[in-house]
Amino acid sequence: MTDVAATAADASALPLERQLEQYRRELIAHCYRMLGSGFEAEDAVQETMVRAWKAYDSFEGRSSLRSWLYRIATNVCLDMVGSKQRRARPMDFGEPQVAERATLTARGEATWIEPIPDGRAIPDGDPGEVAAAKESIRLAFIGALQHLPPKQRAVLILREVLRWKAEEVAELLGTTVASVNSALQRARATLGENGIDQDAVGAPRSDDQSELAAKYADAFERYDIEALTALLHDDAVLSMPPYDLWLQGEAGIVGWLTGPGAECKGSRLVPVEGANGSPAWGQYRVSPNGGHDPWCLMVLETRDGKVTGINSFLDTDRLFPLFGLPAHLD
Repeated sequence: MTDVAATAADASALPLERQLEQYRRELIAHCYRMLGSGFEAEDAVQETMVRAWKAYDSFEGRSSLRSWLYRIATNVCLDMVGSKQRRARPMDFGEPQVAERATLTARGEATWIEPIPDGRAIPDGDPGEVAAAKESIRLAFIGALQHLPPKQRAVLILREVLRWKAEEVAELLGTTVASVNSALQRARATLGENGIDQDAVGAPRSDDQSELAAKYADAFERYDIEALTALLHDDAVLSMPPYDLWLQGEAGIVGWLTGPGAECKGSRLVPVEGANGSPAWGQYRVSPNGGHDPWCLMVLETRDGKVTGINSFLDTDRLFPLFGLPAHLD
């Protein structure tokens, strides 16, 4: 009888499991916006699924399953961010350095905003919705969100990205509509101070990144500095977490690429499906033992047909497996 009961229980559990799993990607995107780390977002969603599974018998259906899961996920994230320092980008630590006098100072892994594969956070669906979802996980937006206090961050994401009503957000956070509206106003002001046009978040961009990305990859592999320079926006930024070094403008970036960064000459770039809605590659530098060894995950930021950000994430031990990149190129 015990075996029969267990089999019946397993069979009845399968539909619920599938119901929960269909929301995994969008929940990962939501938690990523809250936490700034793909690894932490995965952990938060796993905890959300466990809590949902355990509490499903008490779910009375007064809201949709999706809304209920978002409620759990948001509270999991608020618990996680309440006890630690916010994640940041190198540009949050002082002024840009001069290439000739640049110093490399490493900070801990938990300091940095980390990239996330598009395939982990962008649900399949209508191309317009996919494009809008990509905009909401851009590195610049994720970085700006981390400047917000946790509850303001949650309010802005729920109201402006997910388009929840103020009443729904107030119920989720256990507060009033007036408090939600006030938090949203303050959050929008903070994002504006950090250069984010909130009206553009979630609006698909009109320019095509693929041609620019192809030109950049070709110029980088040839290490054609003149061709690379032609692709840079006037205020383009280069950064390399876990170092807090960052450089801005043509002179700074070229100075680095032709100076300390010249060891990148001869690199190969292996494209990935995308990171944070942007073109991305695994960069492999020439190995003294033959072939090419992992150096960084390179994520490109673009605007108006130009490169505005070159983000080289050097934590290849964690990021290359996440993005399905090989450990060595022969």
